[in-house]
Amino acid sequence: QVQLVESGGGLVQVGGSLRLSCAASGLTFSTYRMAWFRQAPGKEREFVAAIKWSGDYINYADSAKGRFTISRDNAKKTVLLQMNSLKPEDTAVYYCAASFTGWGMDGGEYKYWGQGTQVTVSS
Repeated sequence: QVQLVESGGGLVQVGGSLRLSCAASGLTFSTYRMAWFRQAPGKEREFVAAIKWSGDYINYADSAKGRFTISRDNAKKTVLLQMNSLKPEDTAVYYCAASFTGWGMDGGEYKYWGQGTQVTVSS
């Protein structure tokens, strides 16, 4: 049984930082592309960042470039999202996702999803 469990969300002020973590189990983690998506209230889910197996290929949404950093530790089966210079528009539930085939910005490429962690940026 595949499980992706996110943690690290919370309430932070504008300009602050958070580090999200996603712990994976039940899959050969090093063979999966991993990604972070987010969904704000009343909005569609949107891509944030993705990383390939060894971490040498990374893709960011324009909204994340320069502020967010995705990384992975295959030995620990975790993927991280370091978020700096947070803005109110970053407020959303953040989801970790895993794909064996795709690594793009389309959520449909990702087979496994976590339950999400809430990030709230207050002004």
